[in-house]
Amino acid sequence: MSGGSRRNGAAIEQGRFATRLFEQPPVADSLYVCNTTRQSFLSLNMKRADSSFQRLRGWLGRMRLRTDEGLWIVPSQGIHTIGVLFPIDVIYLDARLRVIHLIEHLGPLRIGPLRLRSNSVLELPPRTIYSSNTQIGDHLLICSPEAMVEYWNARRAAG
Repeated sequence: MSGGSRRNGAAIEQGRFATRLFEQPPVADSLYVCNTTRQSFLSLNMKRADSSFQRLRGWLGRMRLRTDEGLWIVPSQGIHTIGVLFPIDVIYLDARLRVIHLIEHLGPLRIGPLRLRSNSVLELPPRTIYSSNTQIGDHLLICSPEAMVEYWNARRAAG
């Protein structure tokens, strides 16, 4: 990337913050998820599930989700809620973290559709899609809290 600097797995190029799915930092305690198109937050406590065991475990054994929790399943083209005891909102993302499919309130014991263009899936508490006004085509930013501060500082300086 010409004219840019790299920090915390994020790239700043010509005053514009850009992330790619596989340039994310190693698994952190929690990641932030922001809809940069709508300028709204979806989660302040996103966990990345990128191993077979983490993807298999998912939400098993949980009774409910807190309002700020989420699970980022990487890679994934589809999910299920077999064994999950509560409904979830589901967001399918392509490799550039663009929203390609949404499911609001996917109930327990359900199988979500496969989306071949999907590279990852977000599982979030019910009403997250509605409250963040997330729509197909929106761009999401998934990064560490430090990189999120850097992103907002760069936006403030540019605008």
